[in-house]
Amino acid sequence: MSIPDFQTCMLPFLEFVSDKKEHSVRETTEYLSNQFNLTDEEKKEMLPSGQQAVFSNRIGWARTYFGKAGLIEGTKWG
Repeated sequence: MSIPDFQTCMLPFLEFVSDKKEHSVRETTEYLSNQFNLTDEEKKEMLPSGQQAVFSNRIGWARTYFGKAGLIEGTKWG
């Protein structure tokens, strides 16, 4: 399977955080990467800038849109 786009990540993301507990970005990314059966190589694939993993970036965009929509909130800095 290829790395899903951020829209594909949105429903599984919401399902994961629907328990209304705090989840770290790392915990969320790990859970979703397992849901999409990503290989270690896919998890490590970097953006062209080399600054961030592609999948982490996609989860970050989903998180950003949910935050702007008021569906989730950041509870801690960092």
